[in-house]
Amino acid sequence: MITLYGIGDIFEGGHGETKDLRVQWALEEVGLEYRFHALDQTAGDLESESYTRLSPFHQVPVIEDDGFVVAESTAILLYIAEKAGRLVPTDFHGRTTVMQWCFAAASTVAPTLQSIDLIEIFDTDKTAIKVLAETKKLAARWLDGVERRLEGREWIAHAEFTVADIAMANVLRTIRKSDLMEPFPRIESYYERCHARPAWQRTLSLAAERLHRTVEQLR
Repeated sequence: MITLYGIGDIFEGGHGETKDLRVQWALEEVGLEYRFHALDQTAGDLESESYTRLSPFHQVPVIEDDGFVVAESTAILLYIAEKAGRLVPTDFHGRTTVMQWCFAAASTVAPTLQSIDLIEIFDTDKTAIKVLAETKKLAARWLDGVERRLEGREWIAHAEFTVADIAMANVLRTIRKSDLMEPFPRIESYYERCHARPAWQRTLSLAAERLHRTVEQLR
C-alpha cells in the first residue's frame, strides 16, 4: 500500500495549501489504495531524523510504496500515473507531452506565482512594489502561454485529463488575486473544469476533515 506523507498541522501564519493535496488528488483519481500519514509541522515532524531519511529537503509530499520512496510532487504524480496505468497516455510522444506540461507547471509557472505571494506577504517598501509589478508581468507572460495552449482544448497536455492537469490546476490555485487570471478566459474555464472533478472535491473534504480533527485536538 502507498503511504502519503503530508501535513496534519502547520505552523501559525502559514499561507495557502500544501502540495500533498495534488498527490492525494491523483490517488483519488486513479483509485490506488493508500493511507495518509499526517505530519505535525508545529511539533517538528518534518525535521525529525526519520523523516529526513525520506525527504532530504524536509518537505511534503513524500510517498512510500512498499519500501520505495519518492519525493517531489511532480515526480510523485508521474509515478502514480505510471503505477496505475491511468492519467497518462500509453504512447511515447503522449507521455512526453504530459511530462513537458508537468514540468511547465512546476518549473515555469509556479516559481513566478510563488514569488508574487512572497513579495505581497513579506515586503511593502517601494522597491518591493516595483519588483512585484515586474513579477506580475512575467506571470502574465507564462499565463498567456497557457492560455494559447488551451485554445480548442479541454485539457492541457492530451485529449483526456492527465496528471499534467493536476499539476497545472494546483499551481493555478496559488493565484490569490483574480486580476492575474481575469485576462485569460480559457484559463478561468479550465481552472473551474479541473476543480469540479469529484476526486478533487473528495480531496478537499479529506483535507478539511484532517484540519478539523487537529483543531479539536488542540481544544
